[in-house]
This record gives sequence, structure tokens and C-alpha cells, in this order.
Amino acid sequence: MDATLIGIASGLLTIAIVAVLKRLDKTTMYGLILSGIGFLYVGFTWSDSTPFIVNSLQAIVFLFIAYYGIKTRPYVLVAGYFLHGLWDFAYAIFANPDLLPPHYDLFCMSLDFTVGCYLFVITYRQAK
Repeated sequence: MDATLIGIASGLLTIAIVAVLKRLDKTTMYGLILSGIGFLYVGFTWSDSTPFIVNSLQAIVFLFIAYYGIKTRPYVLVAGYFLHGLWDFAYAIFANPDLLPPHYDLFCMSLDFTVGCYLFVITYRQAK
């Protein structure tokens, strides 16, 4: 439960920091964050080749999702955050969760869903 609350708080803090940086392009900022969180898993798993390969591939996938979200449509970024949250949830199916810090899945998933929900609401309002 603590990891989830810290993840939500971190997501809200991320949203607040991006909002304060008014001169920067928000879509680019959220895209950079999405691509960065994908690569965190690579750093945690470099000591075991199979999870390292799996996580390198997922990081590249999220890098491209972030790129297309920046270049094309904000809804792609929204989908990217929700997909990364699902990746956090299902991580144990694809790789060894023992290589990650304790409760990292809950922390990261709650952060991803918090930012994803925020981006969805903002994108939906701008589309009207």
C-alpha cells in the first residue's frame, strides 16, 4: 500500500513539475518521461541476460511509443502510460521480478496510471 501511495504522490509531483515548467513543451516532457521509465528496468536487470534482453526490448518499444506520441497524437502517450502500467503489473510473467526493488511494480504502476489518467483528461478536454 505504501508503494502505491508513493507512486501516486510521485505521479502528482511529476504533473506539478511539468506544469510549472511553462516554457517547455509538455508533450515532449511526458514523452521523455515515458521513454525514461522504460529504461529503468534495463538498469535493474543488467546482471541477468534473459531479463536484460526482455527489458531492453520493452524499453525500445516504449521509446518508440513515446516518439510517436510526441510526433503524432497525444493519445499515443496516454496509451503508452497505461501500457507501461500494464507492463509493471504483468512483469513477473516475462522476467524475474527478484531483480527489481521490492514493490517497484506497485510504485511504477500507480505512477504510470496517475500520469496516464491526467494526460487522458487533458487530451480529452483539448479535443473538445
